Order: sequence, then structure tokens, then C-alpha cells
Amino acid sequence: MKQFGLIGFPLSHSFSKNYFTEKFKKENISDCHYELYPIEDISAFPDLIRNTPNLVGLNVTIPYKEVVMQYLDELDPIAKEAGAVNTIVASTKDSRTHLKGYNTDVYGFQNSINAFVQSEANALILGTGGASKAVEFSLNNMGIKTTFVSRSPKDDKTIAYTEVTKELLGNYQIVVNSSPIGMYPNVNESPDISYEGLTPTHVLFDLVYNPLETQFLKEGIKRGSTVINGLKMLHLQAEKAWEIWNS
Repeated sequence: MKQFGLIGFPLSHSFSKNYFTEKFKKENISDCHYELYPIEDISAFPDLIRNTPNLVGLNVTIPYKEVVMQYLDELDPIAKEAGAVNTIVASTKDSRTHLKGYNTDVYGFQNSINAFVQSEANALILGTGGASKAVEFSLNNMGIKTTFVSRSPKDDKTIAYTEVTKELLGNYQIVVNSSPIGMYPNVNESPDISYEGLTPTHVLFDLVYNPLETQFLKEGIKRGSTVINGLKMLHLQAEKAWEIWNS
């Protein structure tokens, strides 16, 4: 039995197990199983690998997309450049487990947003975690300039949430929430920016998919902005991971 799974913490919000379990059932795949592995600290990762002998592939979610990289033997060029991993292939080389990291978030995000944006635009990326790295990589590849927004800016590529004023939003056509703010069960929360600056010319993308219409997106809807939730991206990145695991 081939074993697949998801690491992260917490995992109560995850769709991955249901998605792949249903996929195996619909496609009559009988030799595969998908499990959740909620590990409270990334230091438990090597033990998980040692104790799961049939492991073929893993997905990676919050908060381990960056820190897991230190445990991998090899990185796909896109994952290396993006600086984050959300998919791992486990294989055997020289009688030991070999782990290679990929980033299918890049594929999922780019193919979800590309029909709604034009190059030479400017984008704000809310949050600076692992998912934000895939967003930045994708947008930059599309010719879109990006600025991160963080509670604690640490470099000149990042500004504070308090700086995202009505006036500032006039300089950015795209706003992407890559943070977990607004994710179930905290559905009444939203990133702390001046939504009054949104217009029908803005595009709002929320990587959160539960709920499908977050408070962040509702603020855009009120003002006529184009809004996109994370569900299509989620499906695309999952199918890309499956393709990589089986290539």
C-alpha cells in the first residue's frame, strides 16, 4: 500500500485527506492511502519519515513550508527559487530514503489568477509565510511587482499593515491574502487594511478556501472588486502534486 499524507499543525482545517480519499475512490485506485500527520514541531519530521516505511509522498502546509527544507535531500528548481516547499517525493536511493521538495502552490496560484491580471501591475501580498513565497514567485514571473505586508516588517520589500491606507491601495491593483487570517473557525476576522481604498479595478485573491467567501473577499465584493477564493488553486496544486508523485 502506497502511503501519502499531509504534515502541518493544526490540520483540522485541511481538505487534503477527503480530497485524495475521494479521488482514490472515484478513480478506482486501490493501492493508495492518504493520512494526516499533525506534528507540533518540525523536529518530529525525521521520526515520521523513519516510522512510515511505505511513504511515497507528502503535502506540506502551515507552518512548515519553509522550515521543512532543511530536512530534504534535493529541491526542484522552482521550489529552490521560491524558497518554500509544499510537496515532497519520498524514494529510495542507495538503500536510504531520499526526499525531494517541490512547490505546486506556484502552479496552482498562477493558473488561478492569470486570467484576471495584466503584467506591469503592482500587487500587495498580505502575510510573509511559506505560501507568500509561491505568490511572490508567480506574480514576479508574470511581470507583476510585489510588496509584502507584515505585522513586523524586516526589510525594504515589506511594509506594515498600518501603512496600507486608502491612498496606498490606489497604487496597487492586486491584493493577495496569503495569511490564514479569516480561515475557519475565525470567519469574522480579516487582514487589518483600509478597505475603503478598494475599487472595481482591484483584484482580491484569498488563499483561504474555508470559508469560500471570507470577510476579506466580502470587503472587495462590497466595492465591486474582482474576488477569487483559494479553492481552484487548492485543486490545481493537489493534482499537480499527484502528477509529480506518479511521474
